[in-house]
Amino acid sequence: MNNQEKYRLSILIPVYNYVCTKLVDSLHRQAEASGLEYEIIVADDGSDNNAVKEANSSIGCLTHCRYISRSANTGRAAIRNFLAAQSRFEHLLFLDCDIRLPDGNFLQRYAQCGGGAVVYGGVRTVDKASSPGRGNIRYVYERAAEPHHTARERDKRPYKSFRTTNFLIRRDIMLDCPFDERFRHYGYEDVFFGKSLKHRGIAINHIDNPVLIADYEPNHVFVAKTEEALRTLHRFRNDLAGYSSMLERVGNMGRFMPMGIFRIWHRLFGKWELANLKGNRPRLFVFNIYRLGYYLSLNDSHEDKP
Repeated sequence: MNNQEKYRLSILIPVYNYVCTKLVDSLHRQAEASGLEYEIIVADDGSDNNAVKEANSSIGCLTHCRYISRSANTGRAAIRNFLAAQSRFEHLLFLDCDIRLPDGNFLQRYAQCGGGAVVYGGVRTVDKASSPGRGNIRYVYERAAEPHHTARERDKRPYKSFRTTNFLIRRDIMLDCPFDERFRHYGYEDVFFGKSLKHRGIAINHIDNPVLIADYEPNHVFVAKTEEALRTLHRFRNDLAGYSSMLERVGNMGRFMPMGIFRIWHRLFGKWELANLKGNRPRLFVFNIYRLGYYLSLNDSHEDKP
C-alpha cells in the first residue's frame, strides 16, 4: 500500500446482537496483506444475546484486534464516541457490523483516495442473484435508493448524504466533534453529525468505495426500526430542520393541504398498510405512505419510547 505511512488506521466496528466475525476476518486479511499499520476494535454495546457475544469474543484472538464487551447499552452515538476514544491511530474507519466488503481492495482504495478530513465511501446493495428479492421491504427500499448512492450524486448534497455505515475520519476531528449522545435510539445520529460537520466547516469527501448491504432483516423488524427512527426524528425535529427529507416533505405538503387528512388516513388504513409491509409482497409506495402517516400521527408522548 503506497500510502501506508499516511494511513495508520484504526478500524472501528460497533456491534449489538450480531455476529461480525466474517467481516472482521475479511478486514484482517486485507490489512495483513497490505502491510498497513492498523488495529481493529469491535465494541459490543450491551448485547443481551450471550451466544452472539461468545462468537464475537474470538475476534480478540486475531493479531492487532480487540473485542470489548460492554455491560450496558449506551446507544449508537455513544458507542462510536467510545470507539474513537479507544483508538490509537490518526485515521479512523467506522463500519457497520452487518455489511460485507465488495472485494479485496477495499482498504487500499481508502488509503489511495487522497485523504480528507472526512471521507464517505457509500453503500451498495448485493446483486439480485444473492438478494432476498421483492418480498423484503428493506431490499426494495435500498434498491430504489441506490441511484442516489453514487459519489457523484452524494456530492450534490454532501452533508445530507452522510451515513455512518462506512466512513473515514481524522481522529482529532472525531474527538473534537463527537456524535451527539442525546441520540440514544435508532436513527438520525448520522444526519445530525453531518449537520455538525457543516457548521464547523469540515468538508466531506465523497468517493465510490461502497460496502455491501448484504443482510436484510425480516419485514416486521425493519418496520419496527423505521418507526423508531421516525420517533427519533420527531423528537429532534427542530435540530434536524433542513437536513431531513421527511421534514422537507411534511413542510411542503403542509402548504397545500391540512395534515389532519393524513392523520385520519393513518388511523383508518394504517393496519392495512402494516399488513402489506409485513407480508410477502410489500410495496414501496405503501411504505412511504405509512412512514408519512406514522410521523404525522406522533405527539410528544411518543418521543421517549424505545
